[in-house]
Amino acid sequence: MMDVYWLEQSDADVPVDNSWLSAIEAGLLSGMRVAKRRADWRLGRWTAKHALAIYLNVPAHPHTLARIEIRPASSGAPEVLFANKPAAVTISLSHRARAAICAVAPPGAAIGCDLEVIEPRSDGFVADYFTTEEQALVARASAADRSRLLALLWSGKESALKALSMGLRLDTRCVMVSLLEAPPRKGEGGEEYLQDPAFSFPPSFALNNWQPLHVRHADGQTFHGWWQHNGNLLRTLVAAPPPAPPTPLKTPP
Repeated sequence: MMDVYWLEQSDADVPVDNSWLSAIEAGLLSGMRVAKRRADWRLGRWTAKHALAIYLNVPAHPHTLARIEIRPASSGAPEVLFANKPAAVTISLSHRARAAICAVAPPGAAIGCDLEVIEPRSDGFVADYFTTEEQALVARASAADRSRLLALLWSGKESALKALSMGLRLDTRCVMVSLLEAPPRKGEGGEEYLQDPAFSFPPSFALNNWQPLHVRHADGQTFHGWWQHNGNLLRTLVAAPPPAPPTPLKTPP
């Protein structure tokens, strides 16, 4: 399995000044007029730069962080440059509710991550964005599990669409999330792990609190991945090749 890493930060971690941004990034920020957009963008960049500094084993000093630059590729997916040269790394970003996560993988991997709030969603939302199989799973869920299950299915879709470098430009029903009873083992496709018709949420205690899932695209491509939750926030991460349970990146004191 491929090693993947993740880091989560909150808006309280982001400094007031912008000395850690590159000149290009500072220029992009200056063009943003909406305060929430500016705050979310800074939080995402701060989280990504710190994750990359740890992964690339460089100091997390402002002048070094300014040399780490995240630019959108033509697909919209984030690309990483260090000292104006492509860095040997692949990342995915997500932010929600004043928090952000960055997933980090080796170069050439397809990876996507997502952070979602567990909150009520309407029957119309389910009908518009979920496959027939996913709708059936939601219909079987208990009232206590419904909001959490919907957040998980939606987040898994978002992660897979990011791994495809397409995002919400694709119909969310072109990918189907399956929740697994056991993680796929090295050398196995994972299709033997079927979605439980009576699925209920397990306690978060194993595999660093990550539980397995996979997401299948309509063309047959499958992304293996993981999910976890605490409080009202739920996280998913999918990748190809299949990832090991994500390892947290430790920020230095």
